[in-house]
Amino acid sequence: MLSGRFKFKQLRHCVVLASLMAAATGCAVAPHEAPRATRTGVQPLDRLQVAILPPERDVQAQLMAGDFALAANDLKAAADAYGKAAQLSDDPRVAGRATELALAVHDQAAATRALDRWAALHAKPLDLAEGRARVALDRGDTAEAERQLDAMIATGDADAWRDIGRTLMSARDAAQAGVLLEKIATPQRLPNDSSAWLAMSELGENLGRHDYAKAIGDGAMARFHDGTTYAWAAQQKFRAGDKEGAKKLFAKAVAKDPKNTRLRLAYASVLAQGGDEKAAAKLLAAGPQDSDTYTMRMTLAARANDKAAVARLYEDIRHRPDDVQSDNAFTLGQLAELLGKDEDALDWYAAVGDDDPHIYDASVRSAVVLHTQGKDDDAHEIVAELQTTYADRPEQLLKAFALDGELYMDARQFDAAAASYSKALRVKADDTDMLYGRGLAYAEAGKIDLSVADFRKVLELKPGDVEASNALGYTLADNDRDLGEAQSLIEAARSARPDDPSVADSWGWLQFRQGQLDQAENTLRSAWLKRKDADIGVHLAEVLWDRGEHDEARKVLNEVRRIDPKNASLERTERKLSP
Repeated sequence: MLSGRFKFKQLRHCVVLASLMAAATGCAVAPHEAPRATRTGVQPLDRLQVAILPPERDVQAQLMAGDFALAANDLKAAADAYGKAAQLSDDPRVAGRATELALAVHDQAAATRALDRWAALHAKPLDLAEGRARVALDRGDTAEAERQLDAMIATGDADAWRDIGRTLMSARDAAQAGVLLEKIATPQRLPNDSSAWLAMSELGENLGRHDYAKAIGDGAMARFHDGTTYAWAAQQKFRAGDKEGAKKLFAKAVAKDPKNTRLRLAYASVLAQGGDEKAAAKLLAAGPQDSDTYTMRMTLAARANDKAAVARLYEDIRHRPDDVQSDNAFTLGQLAELLGKDEDALDWYAAVGDDDPHIYDASVRSAVVLHTQGKDDDAHEIVAELQTTYADRPEQLLKAFALDGELYMDARQFDAAAASYSKALRVKADDTDMLYGRGLAYAEAGKIDLSVADFRKVLELKPGDVEASNALGYTLADNDRDLGEAQSLIEAARSARPDDPSVADSWGWLQFRQGQLDQAENTLRSAWLKRKDADIGVHLAEVLWDRGEHDEARKVLNEVRRIDPKNASLERTERKLSP
């Protein structure tokens, strides 16, 4: 006989399992009967018969395999797994997913099998016709693709034209898709819906069928006379180079739908590109506002250096409801910066939410503002936080190290700047911008060999780069090294940018190093007249001093001091020229 304790355990197992498979366990107990004796040492679970499906017959196993493959971005494995799952599952969604994945990897046979299974599970006629059209396009069967596209239209489904556009955009052969577009999407067949007409016109542009796109766009404008169709026709005019025609059509579009901020922004962009920024700003100021209109208004005011317009916009947004202020905290910070309200700017940047797309830029601007206030420790602390927060996002991390380098450069801490650029290069090796920045830092730190090496590396990665050619040429000339090579490099930069004062400055400085004082003075004086840049002024003053024109040299240096009193070249030159 079994012990009483063991009988209790047996009964408990039977009760738990009874609802699942009482017959298989043999654990059923008649009411009011004592449990039957069982062979000692044999437990009820020993007699369970559990059927284990092989993975190829287990739909859940295949779906899991497909999802894991998708997570690993292995589309081929995902398509194989979902293809097997579709044949096992009665869920039409699985067959649809299998079709989509097979088409994504251009497996026509698998796509056909999945489509057949989907059809057996009563898929929508539109979905089946779309899938068959895509298979036909994939194998280059234009006639079959056309039949299936016709079938899509014949379904009368409200989404048919949207799906036709998606199908043609997925085609590997743009020419084939363009031919089909013109056959299928004719004015006679398009629905009485301006969005469908414009979608087909835009698709025509994308497929290189410009005449078709224009005809459909013009037809939409003539038929519907709404703001959207006028705007699309305006965009086509603008792309064709007819800016005046584009402006007229955009004016009609805005007149038809004056509350549409998208239309006003598009029209304002055309006006601004045509040089009429005042009209663009006036257009945007009238009517409903959103974050995009505020941003563009700020950009136009800043570009025009219109402090009054900046102040009006700042006060306008600042007195809007709290939610509007919150949505535009970054713009308010920028406006405050433009108005010289640094503390207000810092407050607005701090108010930018963590989920705001401008949160990174708000931190960058905060660091810059703190730097201009002389609070460099606070500025670098913000940059360090960025480097920690975005440690797993290379693009933002690279920018954070670059910002650190720029702040150190501006503070004339050149070794620290070079170290920051070196950290950036560990994030993205051979980034030409970071190499260029480090080359400048090394040059200012007097580490000429390292500077030259970085500039040469930039030119190796980007042959003919104007900035690097000019920087390397100037560095060699400034240190009386390889003046022949310096001349070749600066001449190349001059050919690319003949009117650039910074390149002219390098050329004039090379002439000075070569002892050509007359030519150097003419070159540098011309550059100084074009741009009152401190470095150009310092070089001109040194040439004038060497020519014995000390009074004029001092006059130029005084002007440089007003422009940039902390300029490193100014201090070095004044020490050198002091009696």
